[in-house]
Amino acid sequence: MTTTASEAFDAMLAHHRILAEEVARRVRVLRGTVESGTAYEPAAAELVAYVADEVLPHALAEEHTVYQAAAALPELKATVEEMTAEHRELASLVEQVALAGNAQGAAVRAEQIGTLFAAHVAKENELLLPPLQADDSVDLAQLLVQMHRLTEAARQTSANEGFAASDVEGVLLSLLLDAAYGLADAGQGDRACRLVAQSWATIRIPRPELAVRVTAALHRLVRSVTAQPVRLTDGAQRKTPATDEILDVRDLAPAQRHETIFATYGALGAGGGFVLVNDHDPKPLRYQFEAEHAGQFTWDPVETGPQVWRVRIGRPAAQPGGARPDQGAARGYEAELDVRALPHGQRHETIFATYDALDAGGGFVLVNDHDPKPLRYQFEAQHDGEFTWDYLEAGPKVWRVRVGRPATASR
Repeated sequence: MTTTASEAFDAMLAHHRILAEEVARRVRVLRGTVESGTAYEPAAAELVAYVADEVLPHALAEEHTVYQAAAALPELKATVEEMTAEHRELASLVEQVALAGNAQGAAVRAEQIGTLFAAHVAKENELLLPPLQADDSVDLAQLLVQMHRLTEAARQTSANEGFAASDVEGVLLSLLLDAAYGLADAGQGDRACRLVAQSWATIRIPRPELAVRVTAALHRLVRSVTAQPVRLTDGAQRKTPATDEILDVRDLAPAQRHETIFATYGALGAGGGFVLVNDHDPKPLRYQFEAEHAGQFTWDPVETGPQVWRVRIGRPAAQPGGARPDQGAARGYEAELDVRALPHGQRHETIFATYDALDAGGGFVLVNDHDPKPLRYQFEAQHDGEFTWDYLEAGPKVWRVRVGRPATASR
C-alpha cells in the first residue's frame, strides 16, 4: 500500500503530538514531585531518558531528512537553521536536568524543556511541513520512511536489524546504553558507569548530541550505584598548593563543562594541578577520567557539598625509573583504598572491583579495621598466582596490605 503525501503529513503530525504529550507529562510529574517535597531524582531521570532515547534520535533523523529537504527551499533555510539550533538547545537543557544538584534546579530546566519543545513542535507543524507538502518536488512519504528508519535504528536492541549507515555511531551508542542500563538494573551500577565511560573514551567522535547522551546517561547511571564507588586517594593527604588554578565551571553551560575540564587537565605539567569547583558531585567525571587517563591523574576531594563541590585534579610528578604513580609498593605514592567506612557487605565487592581495574604491575594499599586474612583466601581461590599480598601494618587497630597485580599477570 502506497502512502500518500497527505497521509505522511498526518502521520508526522500525529508523531509530533505523541512526543509533545509525553514530554509534557514527564515535566508535570517532575514538577509535582518538587511541589510535594518527594524525591525528584526518579522523575528527572525519566525525563532525561525519554528525551535522550526518543526525542533526540527523532530530532537527528529530522535533520538528515525533513530538514535537508526544507533547507533546499530558500524561504525555509533560515527556519531550518533556527530549528536545528533549538535541537542543540534542547540537548543542552536535558543535560542540565541530569546535572542538576537539587530539585528546584531540575524543575526549572524541565519547565524550559517543556516550553521549548512545545513551541518547536508547533513551528514544525505550522511553518515547515505545510510548504513541504505543497511542493511537488518533495516526496514527503519517502522522507517519512527514511526518518522512521533513522529514528528506529537508534532504538534497536538487536544488531541484526537493518539500520541507516549514516548514523552507525548513534546506533552503536544506543546499544551500548541499553547494555549499561541492563547492568544497572541488575545491581551493577558501578560496572555500567565504567562501561559507558571507557567505551566513549574509545569511540569518541565529534558528535555533540552523542556526547550529551553519554553525559546524561552517566548522571542517570550513577544514581543506580548502590555500593560505595571505588575511591582511590593518595596514602598521605595532599595539601592544595596555593598556586593551583581555580576552575569554577558553575557558570558554564553543562555541554561545555567536561570539555573545559579536560582541556585544563591536558595543559598541566607533571606535578601540576587545579581545583575544580562544581555545583554537583562530579562523580560521572571521575569515571571518565578513569577511562581516559587511568593512572595518570590524582583526584582529591576538598569540599563535598551540599551546595559546592571542590576537587583537586592533578597530573602526578614523574616517578623514579619512569614508574607510574599507581605502580610499585612505595607508600609515598601508592594508591590507598580505605574500606573502614563501608558496610561489611560491600567491602569485598569494592576491593575486588579495585583489583580488577589494575594494570599489570599496578597495586593499591588496602586499609582495614581487622586482619583481612579471609579476603586473602578469596584472592587465592579466584586469582591464584595472579596477585601479590604484602602486609605493611598488622594491627592492632589498623591493617594495611598492599594488593598488587604482577607485571606478568594476565587481565
